[in-house]
Amino acid sequence: MSNINLIFLIVSVLLCLSILATIISARVGMPLLLVFLGIGMLAGEDGIGGLSFQDFEVAYLIGHLALAIILLDGGMRTRMKTFRVGLKPALSLATLGVVVTSGLTGLLAMLIFDLSLLQGMLIGAIVGSTDAAAVFSMLGGKGVHLNERVSATLEIESGTNDPMAIFLTITFITLLMNPGDDWYSSLILFAEQFGIGLPIGILGGWLFAHTLKRLDLATGLYPLLVTGVGLCIFAGANMLGGSGFLAIYLAGLMIGNSGSRHLLHILPVHDGLAWLSQIGLFLILGLLVTPHEMLAIAWPATFLALGLIFVARPIAVVLCLKPFFHFSWRELGFISWVGLRGAVPIVLAIFPIIAGVESAGLLFNMAFYVVLISLLIQGSSLPWVAKWLKVEVPMATAPCHRMPLGIFPENDYEAFMYTVKQDTVQGVELRRLHFPSGARVGALFRDHQLIHPSGSTRLQVNDVLCIIGRDADVPILNKLFNQEPLPFKQQARSFFGYFTLDGSAPLKDVAALYGLVISPDQTHLTLDQFLSQRFGGHPVVGDRMEWNGIQWVVNEVEGDRITKVGLRLI
Repeated sequence: MSNINLIFLIVSVLLCLSILATIISARVGMPLLLVFLGIGMLAGEDGIGGLSFQDFEVAYLIGHLALAIILLDGGMRTRMKTFRVGLKPALSLATLGVVVTSGLTGLLAMLIFDLSLLQGMLIGAIVGSTDAAAVFSMLGGKGVHLNERVSATLEIESGTNDPMAIFLTITFITLLMNPGDDWYSSLILFAEQFGIGLPIGILGGWLFAHTLKRLDLATGLYPLLVTGVGLCIFAGANMLGGSGFLAIYLAGLMIGNSGSRHLLHILPVHDGLAWLSQIGLFLILGLLVTPHEMLAIAWPATFLALGLIFVARPIAVVLCLKPFFHFSWRELGFISWVGLRGAVPIVLAIFPIIAGVESAGLLFNMAFYVVLISLLIQGSSLPWVAKWLKVEVPMATAPCHRMPLGIFPENDYEAFMYTVKQDTVQGVELRRLHFPSGARVGALFRDHQLIHPSGSTRLQVNDVLCIIGRDADVPILNKLFNQEPLPFKQQARSFFGYFTLDGSAPLKDVAALYGLVISPDQTHLTLDQFLSQRFGGHPVVGDRMEWNGIQWVVNEVEGDRITKVGLRLI
């Protein structure tokens, strides 16, 4: 009994320390995942805790469970509309990109560590994929607001590139252990990973999403049910030979985009579960490593990590994206930089140990060191690099709080909370404001008092409005209650341009107004059609180009149609 209590005490103390350390991490700009790894290492046998943990099978089990939960939560938070601009480039990076990155990294490892070709390729395969936990954590927790094309590509890539990494890792382990095997069985494995995992994830997620809308359970049971179903899909895909990681990510995507009213109760709980999974996973991996053994390979592993960051990943990104998709060099540079390595390479590095591959301990330490360098260099500098490469888009105005009302199973009404901050609506009667046709003011709070509003009620600064509407009303409401302070508005105007044109404006009229030179075959185009062609057919907010001495910036997009264009004189 005392041993059990001691285990509970150690686990609870490590959990509390990890959570409290996030405060320090936010202040010094250190990636949270690196903090969790560091606490695990401090508690390990070379640290102040002195805990000895070398059970790779338990770590493998915990790693799979934690990654499944993280991918489920990530899928539920990925909006389906991002697939419109990010799916094809992400799949290119998740397949060909992983192969190129793994191959180049493997050659570097072979040269640096004097390994055989197969051993080099194995370490390349282990560290060749980006990590969903690291990418979701960095993009979600750093306050970096990227344009939709870049963020969608990075998120979808990190959620879908695990099958390729697993396929390559298992293939090279098999060839090392059984040199006589051919590549035919490996190709079958690759086809099974995608061919089974993809339909199971989509079909299973779609069926459950429709079932979820018709269920009437206690509020606290919905998150547990989603977790149970997600893990069933994950395990089922794995048992059938497919990729459970891909399946659970796609299942989460289907559930999160179902519009179910129960998501109100599911997402907050899963946010906590995802954090718990990340903390537990990185603590376990931190305990698993023996730091003094890594010191022996510190310098060569550093060169390998730098080669991956500055050579292999950029080459893979350029080869996979530049010839086929309309990314600017700035966007390609940022996508290369956010090739974050995290838990997946460390979990994959356990595969050779369990399989009994020669020098498996060296491979594990190399993978762990590469992850540390990646999180330290790339993770810490991510906000600065985003500003330097100008891929950030000013944060749009949004409700300070919103909550579905739970009235309809889908397309539900929500309560949107806005605080009046600008003088432009000071003293304006509510009836004078142009609300969306389906939206109504539900309540007004002034000086901590609830006021029953009427059409003649005049707004005052610091009033809090509760507006009942639907998701489609949010863009109009955001414009109406632009809460940002003047410096932010000036920054946004500087980014999006001080002059705005409608996307439906005829290009020939715009050319005549600004003295632009256009070809005869462009005279029938609208400004939207012309710019959409230049941006490859899928424009996103923040896209920009220089033409005829003017910088043209996409301000608003509806579907694939540009509705507002900003102009800045160069």
